[in-house]
Amino acid sequence: MISNSNLVKNTTHKAVIPFYAYAALSFLVATILLVLSSKAFGAHYFQPPILAVTHTMALGWGTMMILGASHQLFPVLIEGKLFSNLLAYLSFALTGSGIPLLVYAFYTFNMNCPAQCGALLINLGIFCFLVNITASLISSKKRNVHAFFALAATLWLFTATIVGFLLVLNFTRPILAKDSLHYLSLHAHLGIGGWFLLMIIGVGTRLIPMFLISKYTRPAILWTIFVLINMALAGFILIFLYAAKRYLFAIPVAAIFTAVGLFAFYCYQAYQKRIRKQTDNQIRISLLSILMMGVPTVLLAVITILLVISQADARLITAYGFSIFFGWITAIIFGMTFKTLPFIVWNKVYHHRAGLGKTPSPKDLHNAKIFNLMSIAYLSGFILFVSGILINYSLLLEVSAFALLLAAALYNWNVYRVIFHTPTK
Repeated sequence: MISNSNLVKNTTHKAVIPFYAYAALSFLVATILLVLSSKAFGAHYFQPPILAVTHTMALGWGTMMILGASHQLFPVLIEGKLFSNLLAYLSFALTGSGIPLLVYAFYTFNMNCPAQCGALLINLGIFCFLVNITASLISSKKRNVHAFFALAATLWLFTATIVGFLLVLNFTRPILAKDSLHYLSLHAHLGIGGWFLLMIIGVGTRLIPMFLISKYTRPAILWTIFVLINMALAGFILIFLYAAKRYLFAIPVAAIFTAVGLFAFYCYQAYQKRIRKQTDNQIRISLLSILMMGVPTVLLAVITILLVISQADARLITAYGFSIFFGWITAIIFGMTFKTLPFIVWNKVYHHRAGLGKTPSPKDLHNAKIFNLMSIAYLSGFILFVSGILINYSLLLEVSAFALLLAAALYNWNVYRVIFHTPTK
């Protein structure tokens, strides 16, 4: 079991908290854009508003949150120090500067300077993060499967952002063999499978048992998942670039199916063998996110089958992407934010007073009622919006978009309540 002090001992809060603050605002911006463009989600997925919302969620929300948490948690995984706080600052500054440029470029569909500068800055920021965790791992004497998940995920992220940069350039100068839309699936799945899936499984299988106070551990299962996902990604790339037969995509999809199933089994076993029988709502929504992985996984299987037979419905593809970013990824971030951020802020505010008097518990730094209201608004909004996409009902899309906006506002309220917490007298 990792104590609270160990969880936050290595990386300064100054290099971590800005990522949480930025990600929270990005989620709010994404839901505002969703409200303004909800009707677009009932049509084809390749539209400027949808591209803007997707990249706000993928980069501003999911990636910035994971980068921030990783600067804090990666030293825990390797039982060593972060190589460089300066690289952490640079990662935030560069990536955080590039995301608004890229989102603006997609929203206005201006693939010239805004898109190109934004994509370049993002790549530089991700490169700083990659160097930082690679150097941290090399300098550490500890090696475990979770750290290799994080390293491999970051390599895939950098690959995805490089491909994304090439696609942006390809809009204005033909540097690739085909148009950018052709490579969109490749770019998306390098990020979804390589970055989000690997990182969330790698870190989740460390944090979920820890917060459940569960001693369950099976490195062999985790290495199997690691191999399956990386082989699936490599196979997908080869099939995409060199094979004309669509049915071959069933092979990497089956591997992903197996990996997700093993991850769910691992978390279920950790839950069954937990010492703390009563689980809080943050852990419950994190565990719910594991079940929510089934939505995009099933949709991916259906899309693959339809592609083999004839053509996939664009609404299924839109629902697939939406369920990844607004479903699975958002749910686990909701849960883990209020399990990690309060510890970080508590350590900043109260560490020097520990043992000298009464201090609040880290869990008391966030408001449980706001969290519960956020969860209700989020789950109802998510379910209704996915339904609205599938049945192409614009009123349902509009109403559910407002529910998600409410969830984002409540999330921000709670996050900034924690960030700006002041010591009690």
